[in-house]
Amino acid sequence: MMARAEDLAGRSSNPAEWVMPGRDYAGTRFSPLDQIKPENVGGLQAAWTFSVGKERGQESALLVVDGTMYVVSPFPNRVFALDATTGDLKWSYVPNQDLAAQGVACCDVVNRGPAYDNGRLFVATLDDHVVALDAKTGQEIWNAKVGDINLGETITMAPLAVKGKILVGDSGGELGVRGKLTALDQATGKVAWTAWSTGPDKDVLIGPDFKPFYDAAKGKDLGVASWPPDAWKTGGGTIWGWLTYDPELNLVYYGTGNPGPWNSNQRPGDNLWTSTIFARDADTGQARWAYQLNPHDLWDHDEINEGILLDLTIDGKARKVLVHPGRNGYMYVIDRQTGEAISADPYDTVNAYLGVDLKTGRPKPNEALHPALGKTIENVCPASPGAKDWQPAAWSPRTQLLYVPHQHLCMNFKTGEVGYIAGTPYVGASVDMYAGPGGYRGEFMAWDPVKKSKVWAIKENLPVWSGALVTAGDVAFYGTMDRLFKAVDARTGEPLWQFRTSSGVIGQPMSYKGADGRQYVAVMSGIGGWPGVVANAEVDPRVRNAALGFAGATQDLPTYTVGGSTLFVFALPAQSGPAGQTPGPRPTSAPAAPAPGPAGPQ
Repeated sequence: MMARAEDLAGRSSNPAEWVMPGRDYAGTRFSPLDQIKPENVGGLQAAWTFSVGKERGQESALLVVDGTMYVVSPFPNRVFALDATTGDLKWSYVPNQDLAAQGVACCDVVNRGPAYDNGRLFVATLDDHVVALDAKTGQEIWNAKVGDINLGETITMAPLAVKGKILVGDSGGELGVRGKLTALDQATGKVAWTAWSTGPDKDVLIGPDFKPFYDAAKGKDLGVASWPPDAWKTGGGTIWGWLTYDPELNLVYYGTGNPGPWNSNQRPGDNLWTSTIFARDADTGQARWAYQLNPHDLWDHDEINEGILLDLTIDGKARKVLVHPGRNGYMYVIDRQTGEAISADPYDTVNAYLGVDLKTGRPKPNEALHPALGKTIENVCPASPGAKDWQPAAWSPRTQLLYVPHQHLCMNFKTGEVGYIAGTPYVGASVDMYAGPGGYRGEFMAWDPVKKSKVWAIKENLPVWSGALVTAGDVAFYGTMDRLFKAVDARTGEPLWQFRTSSGVIGQPMSYKGADGRQYVAVMSGIGGWPGVVANAEVDPRVRNAALGFAGATQDLPTYTVGGSTLFVFALPAQSGPAGQTPGPRPTSAPAAPAPGPAGPQ
């Protein structure tokens, strides 16, 4: 019998563990551990390292349950169970995958991590399978196929366990894949429900309980009517980002991807329900509300980014909100009960839109930049990856700030006609990306969602493609593409410590307590993902529009790093920990940490 949602939610309150990719159902990525503080973080040392053996993009979340760390490699998605204190291997599992999946993956063969519940580990594979494993032994319990690579479908996202179900979405919007969220029974792997992102209401699971806040989302079968005939069948809206869950409201929240193709001239209409945030009943999948952030998306501005669930006091009133750093460059604070946008403010350079009309919820288009067919539209900000992509932010209940890793890029964008052939690229645009105003390409910032303003920011040369971690010690962590893992003061942004890793960092940092009583911080190192393929794959960085345009923005990346596969785990020296603890493991193969660099809040 599977655990109930409140059991897993309760387990996530244990500060020693990290049982979900976002640590908790709200997706805060906040660790209650406080051994590591601004005054001692400079003493962090590598405690142990481990290679997952595949030098591609390392984006996996790291889970720690009952003293065991779980990590998933890029394709072939090998799973490792490690002693969280020593790094010793307990078991590993390699799924039997279809090698052809590598050829249809859009943006590297990444995996964003496993899910855990009730003694089982759940892993989604690139070739569209979900596998349930015994968490103690690695023995396969069931294996369910939920997609078809021949249609271009793959899976890169981390699943979420909710009330006896495993929720997982699909990737492949750049191949005309039709987006869907699938709920599988944890006990058997059988499909409990499927919610499509496009098509008729019966497919999208829109019924009598659907009560959207905005009029544009009200009507029958809008997932068909807002498209040219049959275009919704290859219309994208894939679900490859983050899921969060409110146990009190019993609602699951997530965003959908861009419409296909990128050439908006081929798909007149709002193209519902792409670039949309959904709230769904966890038991039935029925939609409660939906809010389309980018109707008739022009620029590949998916809205798969995380929706962090917070209770905030706004204008003197307690509000249950969802905070969503939009790919379109706006920081949304949304009432998670109704879908009303309370605020939407730019957090990076934005000229693709002229603001968000809170009465309608719709962005105001910049008609001067409208992509006419065959014409190069110059200096569009943000670029196609948005002001922020999948890399997850973190929230501290202590500082009441959101810590946001993101990019700072603009682009030239040219559309062209494209035909649909199953399993092949369906884009219809040529893109050239480059640094935004000021010449820097990334930023790590602290944002106040109540005051709707940036508190501090650290500019980085390259896009900041790692996730964020913040702790009760008031230290925030993130990684850079040029091989640095950094710690900063969560209140001021002051740089406190950095460590030169073996490859660029695009992983998700996390923290836990070992059996020796010490607080550990861990992150995967290994460049890749959409911005990093020029450094880990056979992509010529001189071709600026390669990698769907990202090569132009990261042409110099191979001079900083090559691919990697190493898990780094850090801790303070044993003698600096609580009195009476046993010494921890000695550092293994890792370079010495350099002194903190000169970069500071800007």
